[in-house]
This record gives sequence, structure tokens and C-alpha cells, in this order.
Amino acid sequence: MSKLLTPHKESIIYRDQNLYICLAKYSITKGHIVIVWKKDISDLSLLPDRDYDYLMDTVFAARNALLKTLKIKKVYLIYMDEAKHVHWHLVPRYKEKGFEIFQHKPQILKDFSLAKKIKKNLVF
Repeated sequence: MSKLLTPHKESIIYRDQNLYICLAKYSITKGHIVIVWKKDISDLSLLPDRDYDYLMDTVFAARNALLKTLKIKKVYLIYMDEAKHVHWHLVPRYKEKGFEIFQHKPQILKDFSLAKKIKKNLVF
């Protein structure tokens, strides 16, 4: 796994044999998380149906945990395959709408305390 995708230990929200959820190393909003498929798969379309379903169930559970933890109404679900590794970004939307949120300069994450709070609200 690439060093870019290796999470800081304290940022981990959930992990199992297939994937992990962590706070984004380069966050564009408070609560920005990443869900990373552990096996080296370059594109979402290459996942077997069972694995795709499991990944998406996890994405939705993580979204719901963010909504509850942060007391917000919207989380953007973003899949971009430039890294050539299956992963989702979940970006909480606060007062901004549309693409404005993507104009934020990513900040290196230094405070990992939110991971424990999100974990408490993660229900599968």
C-alpha cells in the first residue's frame, strides 16, 4: 500500500480484513474521512459484486456516523480514481453548497480526537 494511503494510527475509525476508515491525512473540512479498500484494486468496476456491496454498505454506515457525530445534514461521497486504488472520500458539508467546498486548501491533520467520536456512532 502506498505511503500516501497509510493512515496515522490515531486516525483509524474502523478496520477489518477488507478495508479501513480513517480521518483524511489531508483534510478539506472537519470530519473529512477516507474509506480505503486494502487489496490493490485500481478501479471500482473491478471489485466483485459482493465486495462492492460490502464497500458501499460501509460507505453509507460511515456517512450516517458523520451526520450524527457532526450534527450536519449533508456529506459528499466522492470516488476519484486518480490514485489507481479503490477508496472513497466522505466530505462533510457545513454551510457551503456545491463545489465551493472543493476550493479549500487541504490541511495536514494534526488533531485525531474526532476519530473516537465518529467510531461511537458507526453502526453497520
